[in-house]
Amino acid sequence: MAYQLFSVIAPVLVCAVIGYTWRKQGRPYDTALVTSLVTNIGTPCLVFFTLIDTRIQPDAFLTMGAATLVTMVAFYAVYFVFLKLMKLSQKAFLSALSYGNVGNMGLPLCLLAFGDNGLALAIAYFTVNVLLLFTVGVAVPAGATSLGALLRLPMLYATLAAMALMFTGVTAPAWIVNTTRILGGLTVPLMLITLGVSLAGLGVKSLPRAVLLSVMRIGVGFAVGVATAHYFGFTGAERGVLIIQCAMPVAVFNYLFAERYGNQPEEVAGTVVISTALSFLTLPALLAFVM
Repeated sequence: MAYQLFSVIAPVLVCAVIGYTWRKQGRPYDTALVTSLVTNIGTPCLVFFTLIDTRIQPDAFLTMGAATLVTMVAFYAVYFVFLKLMKLSQKAFLSALSYGNVGNMGLPLCLLAFGDNGLALAIAYFTVNVLLLFTVGVAVPAGATSLGALLRLPMLYATLAAMALMFTGVTAPAWIVNTTRILGGLTVPLMLITLGVSLAGLGVKSLPRAVLLSVMRIGVGFAVGVATAHYFGFTGAERGVLIIQCAMPVAVFNYLFAERYGNQPEEVAGTVVISTALSFLTLPALLAFVM
């Protein structure tokens, strides 16, 4: 079991450390370009190829999507009350606590832990999470909804195309399958390397508060994941994927939103760094629990 856990964690750590070291050595890394490639090309291709290649059952995809919605409602409810009690800014921290790093960390972990089926289920969670992130998740820090940003996401159309094939049973042409497989293959390593690069450039401000928020993010995430998996009767890969995705640290996107809208970006950056460090420390226990 120890070797199996190490086999899952090691690739994530190695890729993140490569990015972190690269940034600390002052080497050039165009984060904006890489993020644009991953968001607009890599991730849509990964979503499309994985969903049609693994032949995940449509009802399994929809059930995981429904479970994702339940977890997100729970996150918003719990963290809203928590921030009210602590007298902390809802605009700065509500979305930051609600949206975990289900892409850069969640997808690779689920792939390594549960194989292609785990990745397909993780993509179902990731898809719903991202669609909410670019609507509700932006609306909280910005004070306005962003339907336009959602409609500009290529991943939305890749998901709809894959679901259309899933429900109709139509087979995609081989050239489309092969092309999306190759382009989708760049997504996971670039996500993890970019995560390391991003962490190297973030600072930590107000350490005690960052630690408290980080513990809340991972602790509440784990509890909500376990409770929701039990409610839906999930077992095996479904249960493991849901819990892993729920227990991920604060997503880097939250820092970008905080910076853009002037909502205590230094404080949000601190929660990203500390929660990610805490997540790496707790990964062995988390994976042992779900595997």
